[in-house]
Amino acid sequence: MSTTATVPVVGVVGGSGVYDLDGLEGARWERVDSSFGEPSDALLRGEIGGVEYVFLPRHGRGHRIPPSEIDYRANIDALKRAGVTDLISVSACGSLREELAPGTFVLVDQFVDRTSARAKTFFGTGCVAHVSMADPVCSRLRSCIAGVAGDQGLPVADGGTYLALEGPQFSSRAESELYRGWGCDVIGMTNMPEAKLAREAEICYASVAMVTDYDCWHPAEQAVEVADIVALLTSNAERARTLVARIGSALAERPAPCPAGCDRALETALITPPEARAPEVVERLSAVAGRVLDRA
Repeated sequence: MSTTATVPVVGVVGGSGVYDLDGLEGARWERVDSSFGEPSDALLRGEIGGVEYVFLPRHGRGHRIPPSEIDYRANIDALKRAGVTDLISVSACGSLREELAPGTFVLVDQFVDRTSARAKTFFGTGCVAHVSMADPVCSRLRSCIAGVAGDQGLPVADGGTYLALEGPQFSSRAESELYRGWGCDVIGMTNMPEAKLAREAEICYASVAMVTDYDCWHPAEQAVEVADIVALLTSNAERARTLVARIGSALAERPAPCPAGCDRALETALITPPEARAPEVVERLSAVAGRVLDRA
């Protein structure tokens, strides 16, 4: 396998409390059209240390869009069109484990998807594909983030299972205990179907989940309230922005192909033969799947 180095384009999806990215040289907001709908906002582009960054506020500036109404397909499609190769999700989450105290940054490596009202694939009637989600996070990218976070002195847990719930309501105590029994570590509302779509788009994806509370299971803590989350998010936001800003230098040279195989996820995923594919569907997939569709 070739290990030729390529130049990365680092994408950052900012969740609750992270609505911009400081320190960008040549920063400018650019609107990118998507064939799947309207992205959450324009993309903030610029460079840090010679590495190109593309930032997207997941909920839009001003936190206008709730989790269930985010157009995850449009967001990932727009980031792919912008050339993003490595995508870092930054989001708030609740802890389902005593040892994952508020303020901890959890580098998620697994997901349990309990969302139910969201479009979860770019593919469908006219062109069908099935990608593997056995390892939903890019191990190379997660390892890089762990190294930078360690150098920064952040309280980091490397690995953890993220339970994605539909929301916008927080979970009941019974649900929280159920998810703990399933072996989940943190709970949030936005990493799914985002991670699935990034895999379909052949973008390396990693999740930095910032713990803001103990959900509602912890007997010594009050049930989660928005005011408490916002207070901790404010203190975490600067650390999160510093973390992602420093990742670029660690990714300055990116192995190609990705050792984890993220950038070849569609290699054996397409099941609809070329002659049976709907032209209008193929056209809509031009950004996320053009690499494989163009070979047919």
